[in-house]
Amino acid sequence: MALELPPPVTRRSRAIARLAVALATPLSHLAPARLATVLRAARHKAPPASRDLAATARDAVVAVSAHCAGQGCLRRSIAAALYCRLHGAWPTWHVGVRTTPFRAHAWIEAQGTPVNEPFPPAYYTPILTVPPLTGLPKRGVRG
Repeated sequence: MALELPPPVTRRSRAIARLAVALATPLSHLAPARLATVLRAARHKAPPASRDLAATARDAVVAVSAHCAGQGCLRRSIAAALYCRLHGAWPTWHVGVRTTPFRAHAWIEAQGTPVNEPFPPAYYTPILTVPPLTGLPKRGVRG
């Protein structure tokens, strides 16, 4: 896979993306269950990310990190999710697989579709997902 050529990104977006990539780097080395636990904590009280914010996040992360612009899909997806969180929102974060041929991939979604990914929806089967919390009853409220 070739490196992606990112679109122009503002200085502010680059700074936030650098922070997100720095945070994502050690997280990408965690065991899957521990990583999911950390990301669930990170999404706390965040509304769903818009498609525009998620796309900006992914583009900014790719612009500041050669690893994320190449085959580093896990770090890229974590960093993009954290970028969104630093803006007060949370995308749906996925790790998934494909069986024929076998491949694994990590990505973010917004509004039900993968963000700036070269594959169609449902190309990978999600096996680990951390969505934004929406539509859940608030604590202490009976419904």
